[in-house]
Amino acid sequence: MKRIGLLTSGGDAPGMNAAIRAVVRTAVYHGYEVYGVNRGYAGLLEQDFYPMNSRSVANIIDHGGTILQTSRSDFFPTNAGLHRAAEILKEYEIDVLVVIGGDGSLTGALKLQELGVKIVGIPGTIDNDFGASDYTIGFDTAVSTAIEAISKIRDTTFSHNRINVVQVMGRRCGDIAMYAGLACGAKGMIIPEKDVPLETICGRLVEGRDRGKMHSIIMLAEGCGGYRDYCKKIQELTKVETKGTNLGYIQRGGSPSHFDRNLASNMGYMAVEEIAKGHTGIVIVVRNGKYEAVDLEEALNTPKVFDEEMYEMIQILSI
Repeated sequence: MKRIGLLTSGGDAPGMNAAIRAVVRTAVYHGYEVYGVNRGYAGLLEQDFYPMNSRSVANIIDHGGTILQTSRSDFFPTNAGLHRAAEILKEYEIDVLVVIGGDGSLTGALKLQELGVKIVGIPGTIDNDFGASDYTIGFDTAVSTAIEAISKIRDTTFSHNRINVVQVMGRRCGDIAMYAGLACGAKGMIIPEKDVPLETICGRLVEGRDRGKMHSIIMLAEGCGGYRDYCKKIQELTKVETKGTNLGYIQRGGSPSHFDRNLASNMGYMAVEEIAKGHTGIVIVVRNGKYEAVDLEEALNTPKVFDEEMYEMIQILSI
């Protein structure tokens, strides 16, 4: 009988519970044992394991966050931490460790693999910055949450004839800003992938002001700095009152969208199906609507490709 370890690591993302549910129930179907690891790699090092079965994951598919919880460990990435984690997994007779998380979490999984641990990865991060997969678990819900918030911000922005800089998550990736901005008719984008002078963005805002458009939304990815750094400069350059809003952690929470539930369910199911075939050292991704198992190291070395066509479309539609 195979024994599967399962953990979530890094930032939580809506849909992680759906992936947990799919992994556990598919494993039970195949007659495997599943041990959940609480609080990611930190819990692994503390041997915070517990057996899971179908009832363990009942009624969680629509819940945000992760029932396994997550945390960050400073000790785990060290040489001593990695070796101790590998030893613990061997002591618990874990045949395969399934890791749900972003590139940092999956990089940690790759390092465990180099020490002999069999790994299957599932990409879960709201940033959508995992280059090997078109979408990651949690991204769609985060965009939907941002859209709902921006729609409310737009109402007051219109009422007061203001510009509002809306800061969203994303670090090195501007996908949340772009997808939400497109859906909300944002006038400008400040994202890591495009080094556009603020004067250029404000020039477009001034053109809009001269045509009578006194309210606008500017999307800001957090990797480019905080909204407070931009509001004063934009107001000085446009002569339009400018406010800012940081959507923060509301983007991580809430019930996952149908897209994220289905994405996570498919990835979790396929992860165990690949284990049943004897395949490890892989991560489950979706490309052009098809689910694939790709080499973990190769996936981590796959750069995120910026969607230039989408960006250009947004510029045209925001005129």
